[in-house]
Amino acid sequence: MRKHKEFTIPFSGLKLGKHKFEYQIEHKFFESFDYTEFNSTAIKLHVLLNKLSTMMELELTASGLVNVNCDLTREPYDQPIEAHLELVIKFGEAFNDENDEILILPHGEFEVNIAQYIYEMIVLAVPQKRVHPGVLDGTLQSETLDRLEELHPKDVKEDSENTDPRWDALKKLLTDK
Repeated sequence: MRKHKEFTIPFSGLKLGKHKFEYQIEHKFFESFDYTEFNSTAIKLHVLLNKLSTMMELELTASGLVNVNCDLTREPYDQPIEAHLELVIKFGEAFNDENDEILILPHGEFEVNIAQYIYEMIVLAVPQKRVHPGVLDGTLQSETLDRLEELHPKDVKEDSENTDPRWDALKKLLTDK
């Protein structure tokens, strides 16, 4: 059995023109790729396939929520995401997916699986630094945040009042030049 057969689009029976497909991306989709960064997902995916006589254009648009852990506090939160991908499908001698924007299928192929493109598009739509909204607005109460505040470096002005006299003598040498 092929992996992600529900994301295989059989284009050979489709008429020329635009065709719409809709998918609901759940957490098990990412588990099948052994991707464990998401706790849960609820993403709607809209696919528009424009079949032309010699090629096809594929437009993928995803929107929804992924539940991830905050990088600072490890608290889970829902991260909204929006993603868009455009892909041109051409036909050639051999399969080639080296280009991010062009997919070449061998002549005689009658379907295309878009699961890998969906996976990459959604994973790349999540910000690299994930910060809980409660951290940004100060409403999140967490032991981790309390500990970070406790270990936060003191203000420089406070330190300048209690300086070591040995360093003061060295600093004076620098200004005597």
